[in-house]
Amino acid sequence: MATVSAENVKELRQKTGAGIMDCKEALLDCDGDIEKAVDFLRKKGMATALKRAGRGTSEGTVQSYIHMGGKIGTMVEVNCESDFVAKNEDFIAFAKNVAMHIAATNPAGIVSEDVSEEVISREKEVYREQALEMGKPEKMIDKIVEGKLNKFYKESCLMNQSYVRDPNITITDLLNEVIAKIGENIRISRFARFQIGE
Repeated sequence: MATVSAENVKELRQKTGAGIMDCKEALLDCDGDIEKAVDFLRKKGMATALKRAGRGTSEGTVQSYIHMGGKIGTMVEVNCESDFVAKNEDFIAFAKNVAMHIAATNPAGIVSEDVSEEVISREKEVYREQALEMGKPEKMIDKIVEGKLNKFYKESCLMNQSYVRDPNITITDLLNEVIAKIGENIRISRFARFQIGE
């Protein structure tokens, strides 16, 4: 059986924030390959998140972020299962990071269902006009519009967005990592973003 060095465990912990035993298990499972172990822990985090998804989240925190000398501000409500976790440093740091991310990316909603019908109709109309101007055949236009709309959701819905501090992961990945680490269901409930002049 392969052995794992303390240095590798420490490096994996720094990359993922996972517990010592989880890091050791991941490295053993992945023959000491740190990158594979990172993926292993991510998948484990997603599995943990799925198991906890149905549990109620009546506790939590509201965090804010102010940027550019008071020109942009955000507030976000993040919920968890217990008041103990609501006071946890990792949980609060996650909520603050999400508030900062929202200031930077200005999402249209948390998930695609949150985007207003008015915005969706406007986007579809723009994509349809673009396709027609490019001379695309009529029978292809609906598929093109659908593809561009899916891209719009990926870029403009919070849970699908690439995390500004680590573009290799989405906000969903980040959330799943925190759920795996803390062991409770966590949910981003709502947010508000304010910008001077908007």
